[in-house]
Amino acid sequence: MTDPHHHTRHIPGFGTVTFRPVDPEADADVIHGWVSQDRARFWGMRDADRDRVVEVYRYVDSLPSHHAYLTLRDGEPVALFQGYQPEHDPVGECYPVRPGDCGGHLLIGTPVRPEPGFTGTLLAEFVAFVFTDPTRRRLIMEPDARNDKAIARLRRAGFVEGPLIDLPHKQARLMFLDRPDDLDGEQDG
Repeated sequence: MTDPHHHTRHIPGFGTVTFRPVDPEADADVIHGWVSQDRARFWGMRDADRDRVVEVYRYVDSLPSHHAYLTLRDGEPVALFQGYQPEHDPVGECYPVRPGDCGGHLLIGTPVRPEPGFTGTLLAEFVAFVFTDPTRRRLIMEPDARNDKAIARLRRAGFVEGPLIDLPHKQARLMFLDRPDDLDGEQDG
């Protein structure tokens, strides 16, 4: 991902979804609240305190190849998205990176109340956001191999399972999603 800018789109019946760069200090409380819960154990930061969250996202912010975005729905934080260039990440050593590959991580925040279709809508917007850059040809996700729910959710969204890989902090299942053909030739608007 090369451009850490805001992206906003209105989804009828859902609301306005905005991706904006994480502000490590201002967003630390929200992010810490999400990553420290058991439901976020596969994110790998359950034991991190607020200062560690600030430190991690300052570091991510310093990298030209990695970007973190807070996802808002009608102005309220609902998810954390991280995008990266796989060739500048340990995952890039585990599979043959192609030009136009973009890696991503998505953490859905703690829902206020259960809402059918919420996660699927956010995942679809995350995919749409990634592909606003016409140079991105394929989205790579690498959920923890034990995270059956995430793998099943990605499969339902059209991702194809790749191999199991060993990363420094987990065994992961590579998941691939090619750029939809109907996006070729479209301009971001």
